[in-house]
Amino acid sequence: MKYERISKGTFLERPNRFIAYAWLAGKKEVVHVKNTGRCAELLRPGASIYVQESDNPLRKTKWDLIGVEMGGLMINMDSQIPNKVVKEWVEAGNLAPDIRLVRPETVYGNSRFDLYVETKSRKIFIEVKGVTLEENGVVRFPDAPSERAVKHLQELEKAVREGYEAYVFFVIQMKDVRYFTPNRDTHPAFCEALKAAKAAGVRLLAYDCQVSGDRIEIADPVPVVLESPRLKEIAEPLIAWYRENRRELPWRNTSDAYRIWVSEIMLQQTRVEAVKPYYERFLRELPTVKDLAEVPEDRLMKLWEGLGYYNRVRNMQKAARQVMEEYKGEFPHTYDTIRSLAGIGNYTAGAVSSFAYGIPKPAVDGNVLRVLSRILASEEDIMKASVRARMEKALEEVIPENEASDFNQSLIELGAIVCVPNGEPKCDFCPAAEYCLAREKGIQTELPVKSKAKARRIEKRTVLIFRDAEGVAIRKRPQKGLLAGLYELPNVEGHLTGKEVTAYGKAIGLTPVRVRKLEHAKHVFSHVEWHMIGYEMLVDELEKNCGEEMIFAKKEELETVYSIPSAFEAYMDRTLKSNREG
Repeated sequence: MKYERISKGTFLERPNRFIAYAWLAGKKEVVHVKNTGRCAELLRPGASIYVQESDNPLRKTKWDLIGVEMGGLMINMDSQIPNKVVKEWVEAGNLAPDIRLVRPETVYGNSRFDLYVETKSRKIFIEVKGVTLEENGVVRFPDAPSERAVKHLQELEKAVREGYEAYVFFVIQMKDVRYFTPNRDTHPAFCEALKAAKAAGVRLLAYDCQVSGDRIEIADPVPVVLESPRLKEIAEPLIAWYRENRRELPWRNTSDAYRIWVSEIMLQQTRVEAVKPYYERFLRELPTVKDLAEVPEDRLMKLWEGLGYYNRVRNMQKAARQVMEEYKGEFPHTYDTIRSLAGIGNYTAGAVSSFAYGIPKPAVDGNVLRVLSRILASEEDIMKASVRARMEKALEEVIPENEASDFNQSLIELGAIVCVPNGEPKCDFCPAAEYCLAREKGIQTELPVKSKAKARRIEKRTVLIFRDAEGVAIRKRPQKGLLAGLYELPNVEGHLTGKEVTAYGKAIGLTPVRVRKLEHAKHVFSHVEWHMIGYEMLVDELEKNCGEEMIFAKKEELETVYSIPSAFEAYMDRTLKSNREG
């Protein structure tokens, strides 16, 4: 869009919404203001302005205010121009290639929308909003409350329900801004209405413009941030901090989706340092999805031994078999296909897709929830699925283009080494400190809010080490339930006395030579605690008398073949030591 008859002048003052005074060609002139918004941040005394001379000699006001320069930024202020430049943009085929009709000012319901567009198969309403309010590269709308704007959004929702496509097109009447966000300070109701409209299927577009004194045309898309501008602001400093301070971890030196996936599953509910040797060993033996899909279950369990939560690795094998069957052995490349694999939830899908492929999806784990709760000073319970979903939604719209991996990893890293739980977070070292609302309020140690888990059930158990000079008895647990399908030391419910243990041994066909009581031990599962006592029973010819349900295992088999859960760790140490002494 090109203007004719443009002159440059100096802004003097604006006595009301409609007129201003300017210095033009050596004299003071009255200028018509074509933007009825406040624009106080733009129209400051001494600012360079651009005005258009009217081609109507009968007009009382000869000049129209078109644009203003502010800090080297050229801003178009003509509130009548956004509709025209969007119309040009649509007619040029930017919205759809087969445009048949573009009609301005079309009535629908109780509203008059700026543009109605038809293609061969689509009927589209477009509501256009001109944006001139800018601060530090952030542009906002509206600059004054606008009930009409809220009503238009509600009418667009209705149009979507009735089969139309609907758009809100924010024309940012300047170039090179960072992002657009609704103006929560001026009109929070518009912000909420815009969120509701998007959720209902109304599409949001924001584009900046190439602007000069006599020209304006739509240029490039601008990110739209509806949920949290505060999170948008932390992205750049957080990524820079991460690149400088990140820990060197084995799984960070690869973009291989399979290897990243393995690390993410191992890291669930397990400390980073503990995972490292397991990760290396696992991938040494199972370097590909195919290897994982085909490995026998007992060997898989042995490779996982010590990491706990064995359903994780069982689901991994199910997922690997899905990859072989459904994706011809190639790990899937999209968030949704990764999310469809067995045992993979939002976090893992987000981590793998962003770390391996740069897909801008969030990866929100406990560390990230803690960080976000503090930055936003959110007192919502992070254990609620709805809260996690809102956090994911807020993050997804601020992930920087082409930097999804480093952004997601920076949040995880921040929660792991700076914004830590159980004590004072290291705020003096935090790259997001100046944006942290909890720090500003002094409540960072009170967050996040996390509802307490139900009290665990206590179970008493007696663990039995039946051994001779060659080995020990073990048995396989049922295929369903706690520690399903794993091997264990024989154990019974309750705490038995030495006499009861001797009687139990004889009842299953063993001949006790010596019975020794062992130390107490405890193991905590997610919903139950085992409080254990143990007995070591030396017997004659264990292999011949193990019984049908038990297996005679030699020391080297315990170390290389059979997977014994960490619940029995205290007694396994005793078992292996006894066999060495024997």
